[in-house]
Amino acid sequence: AISGPRAVRGVEQESLTVRCRYDPGYESCVKWWCRGADWGSCRIVVKTTGSEKEVKKGRVSIRDNWKDRSFTVTMEKLRLDDSDTYWCGIERSGPDLGNRVKVTIDPGES
Repeated sequence: AISGPRAVRGVEQESLTVRCRYDPGYESCVKWWCRGADWGSCRIVVKTTGSEKEVKKGRVSIRDNWKDRSFTVTMEKLRLDDSDTYWCGIERSGPDLGNRVKVTIDPGES
């Protein structure tokens, strides 16, 4: 019901966008991006309001597109320590839906 890239790479100081798609029926659900290998205890970085309005928290923003049934997460001014396992997820009644994404940040030109 939710799908996205398994792994993405970015470069220090640049930006990275991850796009996750979902099935019909989840348009108005809250979407979120959370950090940590363990799905049960990952830390929510940013979440939507259940609308298509962009939400920004620090260097990370999320925007839902109902027509496309996808949402995009953009991480800006990347740092090496942003490398981690993240999840794009959908809040719903019952267990949330999630897709695991491994994010690797490579050093930029020194």
